[in-house]
Amino acid sequence: MARDMSDKDILKMELDQLKLEVNTPRIAVSTTAPEIIAFVEGLSAEDPLVKGVPEDKNPFKEKGGCIIT
Repeated sequence: MARDMSDKDILKMELDQLKLEVNTPRIAVSTTAPEIIAFVEGLSAEDPLVKGVPEDKNPFKEKGGCIIT
């Protein structure tokens, strides 16, 4: 898409995007970090990547094996 556009069109598109982004509310990381940590820790008990998946409910568990003799 950008190949079909002139430099002027690309710069106008970038300017429009920057105009949208300037109105985005900003919050300091020092303010939001404790909230994010609390959110992640609150859900970690239910997270299969943290606690694992029971063997009987694991859809990726190998059903059988192959023995080469």
